[in-house]
Amino acid sequence: MAFIDMVEWQPSKNDVFAWKFPDDNLSTATQLIVRESQEAVFFSKGQILGKFGAGKHTLSTENLPLLRNFFGIPFGGKNPFTAEIWFVNKAAPLTIDWKTTPMRFMDPDYSQMIPLTAQGRYGLKVKDAERFLVKLVGTLTEFTANQLTDHFLGPLIAKTNSCIVSYMTANRVGINQIAAYLEQLSKFLESPLKEFWEEYGMELTGFYITSVDLDTSTPDGKKIADALADRSAQNIAGYTWQQKQSFGVANEALTAGGNVGVLGAVMMTGAMGNNSGMGAAMMQPPAGTGGYPFGAMMQGGSAPLNQRKEVFCANCAKKYPATSKFCPYCGNPYNPCPVCGSDNLRTAKRCVTCGADLTGSGTAAGNVTAGPVCPRCGAAVQPGLKFCPNCGNKLS
Repeated sequence: MAFIDMVEWQPSKNDVFAWKFPDDNLSTATQLIVRESQEAVFFSKGQILGKFGAGKHTLSTENLPLLRNFFGIPFGGKNPFTAEIWFVNKAAPLTIDWKTTPMRFMDPDYSQMIPLTAQGRYGLKVKDAERFLVKLVGTLTEFTANQLTDHFLGPLIAKTNSCIVSYMTANRVGINQIAAYLEQLSKFLESPLKEFWEEYGMELTGFYITSVDLDTSTPDGKKIADALADRSAQNIAGYTWQQKQSFGVANEALTAGGNVGVLGAVMMTGAMGNNSGMGAAMMQPPAGTGGYPFGAMMQGGSAPLNQRKEVFCANCAKKYPATSKFCPYCGNPYNPCPVCGSDNLRTAKRCVTCGADLTGSGTAAGNVTAGPVCPRCGAAVQPGLKFCPNCGNKLS
């Protein structure tokens, strides 16, 4: 078998970290050519004989003194020996794309577990060729960026997911704000990942998280994404979740009943506004109407709605005490209806619960008049009266 006289590597791809010369029949006269940004490492019998940097080299016992110990090769002549030659690419770092598997995260804004996924890029280059070859290459003939990603997929995903969830939890950063923290999050992950790659003779030259998003590939993620999109549409269009539900109930009532009056629809939509259920809302008479709509259809001792203990925020639909001036969840100012006490947006023209006119014109939906009311009980009073006929409060 002929001996090799020339050994070199001319890479055809730019994503290869290491490449093994295909033949191992060498001689002490073999010419070795190592290009810039390359390094050649010699292996024989599982041990490293030596390594060469950029330049042209002649294999000899002077350059590789261990040849005499391994093969007993004397000086001079074209003595044969067998060894593996690996070329390592130490050029500019290779850019590798990465993506995590879904991870569960307790979002501080919604107090719900949501599925997340993250992706980005990182740069790697070989720093210690000997450690890299011993730790990673093994019996392969080349080692590419894809092989590196596949080899470390499990530990990298585990470390990345853990760091992302830890950072977001410790800093109380939700899915809505995470885009503003990508740079800080990238730096937070870079340090532990540098230590990870140094163990394998590699240098992490850059690590970037390009996005952390809701994972819509899961059923839970799809539902949450739909809910967030619906909420965004409500904010843009200027209506609340309560109003949307009320509109739906009213449409169903009018479609099913055919002759249901406007006031009846208002009553039904008000049932969805500020109480925990439809029955509870319909059992409470709107203050200022002298009892219930439709005359004395139902008499009872329920407290007027504007004396209720809790209300639903017209902006975020969360329940909070009626004694608050602002919603403790979103900061929206409490804008009570003068008739029923329900919270309404500042731009609302009619109360979402009882339909009362909020513009000061004095006409409520369904021809229910929203005139002067008692400041204590909210009952409607005739102009000029000195005492409330409902609770006896002195009127100014």
